[in-house]
Amino acid sequence: MEKNSKNFCIILAGGRGRRLWPYSRDKYPKQFIDFFGTGRTQIQTTFDHFVHLLPVENIYICTNSEYAPIVREQLPELGSDNLMIEPVNRNTTASVIWATLKIQQRCNDACIVVTPSDQLVMNEEAFYNNMSKGLEIVAAHQVVLTMGVKPSRPEPGYGYIQMGELKPDDDVFSVQSFTEKPERNFAQLFVESGEFLWNTGMILASAMKLRQCVRRIYSRNFSGALPEDHNHTLNEVIEFVSNNYSSLPNISLDSGVLEQCDEVYVMRCDFGWADLGTWHSIYEYMSKNEGDNVVINTKAIIEDSRNNVVKLPEDHLAVINGLDGYIVVEKDNVLLICKKGDSSALIRKYVNEANIKYGEEFI
Repeated sequence: MEKNSKNFCIILAGGRGRRLWPYSRDKYPKQFIDFFGTGRTQIQTTFDHFVHLLPVENIYICTNSEYAPIVREQLPELGSDNLMIEPVNRNTTASVIWATLKIQQRCNDACIVVTPSDQLVMNEEAFYNNMSKGLEIVAAHQVVLTMGVKPSRPEPGYGYIQMGELKPDDDVFSVQSFTEKPERNFAQLFVESGEFLWNTGMILASAMKLRQCVRRIYSRNFSGALPEDHNHTLNEVIEFVSNNYSSLPNISLDSGVLEQCDEVYVMRCDFGWADLGTWHSIYEYMSKNEGDNVVINTKAIIEDSRNNVVKLPEDHLAVINGLDGYIVVEKDNVLLICKKGDSSALIRKYVNEANIKYGEEFI
């Protein structure tokens, strides 16, 4: 596949992945784990996908100082200038804007894919086709394009995008609404309506379009310091963002770029996708053995048990009898056994409680 030197990628790798606690831990979160025993971690797999599409020197990783050594270890081919280490954690919008400005220093008319580091692509050929088409669209039009996939179930742990009008390009729609992690009954309605797509968190736009979004998102921060009536150089904007990073609002990419910028569209993609961010989503994705249990790279003896997720260290043995619909996960000094259901809120509660009662070593 021919690689366009004007196409770039920003991989977001600063999250703590607490919804997959205790396997994902603050010091070594899910994006750096070989979760399924494939020989490649989630960030390495994401990197592999985009190396197929882009020159390796056009891939940037955004993370924090705590995880920078892990990124360097797992991606030794990444150039030192391509690792963007946040001075402080200011969520995904700030890190994307910072990396975008750096990319624009190299290529003023760059087109950029922003992607999480921890998701699963099931049909790689379709993924490459969808991405190539999306990059062509944002190169030709000053729009923000997010990638959506048709829901296969009412998953409350995902974000949803409501499709509006069909645009001239096939499978590209205006965005009517965004809904982040709805209640299960609303998710059911969304799926039944046929109007909604899962939000993959992958966003495509030209560097110029993303830079236009900066002014709108950070208008309060920029007013006065960078007045509208002055034609600021790119270096001046980068210096301002770098010097004022800690004072930028803590805004996610969805609520920042997608909800506050104009000309935002969604492409209906067919590459097969899963956000491996919750135990429930992993259960839905994985193939099931007898009793509809999901056993992930674990030695296990399971009897009279159904609908469970089991993951233990490779040198441990799980013996389970009489469980129905549970998560059984052990990692280092923590064993979690809880009802599967919509477990994300419950796990967040346990993470906070364990931190307060017993300290950070268990988080």
